[in-house]
Amino acid sequence: MKFIADSMLGRLARWLRLLGCDTIYYPHIEDRRLIRIASEEDRVLITRDTRLVKMRGLKHFLLLHENDPFEQLKKVIITFNLNPFELHKGGFETRPYSRCSLCNTPLKSIPKEQAEPHVPEYVYQTSEMFKQCPTCGKFYWKGTHPEKLRKKLMEIL
Repeated sequence: MKFIADSMLGRLARWLRLLGCDTIYYPHIEDRRLIRIASEEDRVLITRDTRLVKMRGLKHFLLLHENDPFEQLKKVIITFNLNPFELHKGGFETRPYSRCSLCNTPLKSIPKEQAEPHVPEYVYQTSEMFKQCPTCGKFYWKGTHPEKLRKKLMEIL
């Protein structure tokens, strides 16, 4: 399942990316272009804009009424039967920490040595697996984030 989030939903887009959902987000984009991209790339448009969902050409969308990003995330997970815990139960399985939270690019595993000059010394010494975004260069490693994400999801679901 692929998403495109409107300009009001940047935090939601980031959370969906952390879950591994292919979610594009442009902070400044015209409504017509947003709809065109959604249609051309077969993406579900997630929006809070009631006027936007009435425009011609929009086929697949989710209109959110929630203000809180975690309530928005909960609504998306429930509506599309996403499975953020990697246990397949008939819904769409997600792969947390598989996409760059900044630019949405799938992450690539890299050798530990390649990460050394780019991560804190303690992280390098205590982590064995590293990933890097091939587009923006951001480095990722398994720290406390996966457990915090799991706890937050348990809290909101």
